[in-house]
Amino acid sequence: MSLHHVEAVMGTSISIDVVDSHDRTLIDELVRWFHHVDGEFSPYKADSTITRIGTGALAPTDPEVSDDVREVLQRCGELCEDSGGVFDVWSLPSPNGTRFDPCGYVKGWSVERAAQFLRSRGVRDFCINAGGDVVLDGFDQGGAMWRIGIRHPAEPTALALVLQVSGRLGIATSGSYERGAHLYNPRDGTTATALASATVVGPDLAEADAFATTVYVMGEEGLQWLARHPGYSGCLITHDLQVLSTDDFDRYVAT
Repeated sequence: MSLHHVEAVMGTSISIDVVDSHDRTLIDELVRWFHHVDGEFSPYKADSTITRIGTGALAPTDPEVSDDVREVLQRCGELCEDSGGVFDVWSLPSPNGTRFDPCGYVKGWSVERAAQFLRSRGVRDFCINAGGDVVLDGFDQGGAMWRIGIRHPAEPTALALVLQVSGRLGIATSGSYERGAHLYNPRDGTTATALASATVVGPDLAEADAFATTVYVMGEEGLQWLARHPGYSGCLITHDLQVLSTDDFDRYVAT
């Protein structure tokens, strides 16, 4: 017996599929976790920790700031340095009116943490999809490999690629087709529009999510930057539907 649940939270729909368990409390725990993350990290909520830090009402070093927030801020700082300032959560226009928005890391991080929880409870076959950011492990029903669709940038009901995967993996896609041109290049303050989408595959969804955003903003040179990170591969889709990828990405593409 398997579990399936869809929860509207964090500004998206999160789909949870657990193949090898019928323990409904697992779903309840994950739902509570995602709503907790939404309350603490959402830049749309005036009383969230992230909004309060962004407005200066709360310092990042304040004892009130949770270990989770500190962990996210530390990793975002490291990613800013690694990306040469492309992934800079302190230089982005935020829904709360500030220039602080770590959402490009938080969603993937929260879903990766949810996956860690499932593994700690002995679950080995599952898939969590948060608006196109996917973490999975093991196999689908009947021992089949997971098949993950990458949306076609010009046709909302079509797929550009299908990835066929198994085992511990995170898959993240950044692009303009869902929310329009909303990804910014902090280095020059412009909106990134050169590409239709960027997809990154790797062992940790938090990293894959941040890498996908970074690669999308960097453009074609982003694939060279991504290749410096062992275990991660990716592809770009241009507006004229060309697919550009790192050397090892093709092994995930279903034929």
